[in-house]
Amino acid sequence: MAVLQAKTDAAEAMIAAVTPAGGGAWAVDARNRALENLRKMGAPHRRDEYWRYTNPADFLAADAPQAPVMELDEGMPFEMLDRVRLVFVDGVFDPAQSDDVRLEGVEIDPIADAMAKDIHWASGVYGVLEANGQNPVSRPLAALNTAQANQGFAIRVTGKAPKAISLIYLRSSETADAMMHHVIKLEAGADLTLTENGPVAARCNTVLEVDVADGASFHHIRTQGRDHLRRVATHMFARLGQESSFKSFTLSMNGILTRNEAVVEFTGDNAHATVAGACAGDGDFHHDDTVFVTHDALNCESRQVFKKVLRNGATGVFQGKILVKAGAQKTDGYQLSQALLLDDNSNFLAKPELEIYADDVVCSHGSTCGEIDADAMFYLTSRGVPHAQAQDMLTLAFLNQAIEEVEDEAIAEDIRARLAAWMERRAG
Repeated sequence: MAVLQAKTDAAEAMIAAVTPAGGGAWAVDARNRALENLRKMGAPHRRDEYWRYTNPADFLAADAPQAPVMELDEGMPFEMLDRVRLVFVDGVFDPAQSDDVRLEGVEIDPIADAMAKDIHWASGVYGVLEANGQNPVSRPLAALNTAQANQGFAIRVTGKAPKAISLIYLRSSETADAMMHHVIKLEAGADLTLTENGPVAARCNTVLEVDVADGASFHHIRTQGRDHLRRVATHMFARLGQESSFKSFTLSMNGILTRNEAVVEFTGDNAHATVAGACAGDGDFHHDDTVFVTHDALNCESRQVFKKVLRNGATGVFQGKILVKAGAQKTDGYQLSQALLLDDNSNFLAKPELEIYADDVVCSHGSTCGEIDADAMFYLTSRGVPHAQAQDMLTLAFLNQAIEEVEDEAIAEDIRARLAAWMERRAG
């Protein structure tokens, strides 16, 4: 009873801080539904099944904790891409630093502009995928975002996008508290690459809803900035049509508290989805990947591949579930979560799950943690490789399985280089 009251009280405090909804009737309805859902489910609590490994207190505090802004001492990610840059500073869109949003076959509207209209295509996506993703697991921070966010973009793609779209998150304030909501709709046969990079703010809560229609392809690559004291909660909701493809990869280095949630639903036959991530953490680092994949169509394939390198007391969390509904025959579900612990003080907490109601499926999960292979280390050092360098080589090789999920080899090489630079700085 005490836990329920605490969840209710915290939710009411969050709701009281929300600015009353405005805009088109559909937008007002979506925001009000989200508020009502938040009120019913309550705020996240350590006693909740999917928050047992991660303390939500920093996400519930009235003000963002202070987080110093780190100067960027290396090039920005994704510079090799031909792209449209959409720049946010402390969670607020900055058109002066952004590119022209006009792009053939692509509609790009600020989410506030889209929600101000009585009729807009975003009405079929905004808050819809997020609401679907609340069952069977509650995601209160995502509901709060739907109810409150007024920054972000609505992006509709009708063909193969001629350029990638990059969402760039810069920081200038040590106390910025950001909330952004992006809506992506890919029409039948469309193709889009979306990148995200940057530390965003001292604290941030983001939602990305992606509706992938029949035969469409969505490629998502995200790097989360190196500012260590930031608190990050991200939510990604994807709905996949027939013969569609969805691929997402996230790189994280540093971060005192990061929780990345991904919810993927197969609604069309013969679709494919990959959700992958690589992270490297040191000291008071806490990184949580929580993934829920629902198969509700025939002959679909899903992959979850997550690798974490932890040292000096860092903590990594993986919670992944594959749900195969009745009738979702020929499902192929694969889940892998592994951690490399570079000392005895670090922790990897894993909760892999399979829930299957069809009888013609191939589903597997594997979750392991351990130290660097002693034989491999001996092999390298016996051939003259210094111990520290050998450790870095084996660490990169361990993370590479997740990085290989990135289709663009130039981006994959850039990710490897950034991880190598991170290890070199830590060695120094």
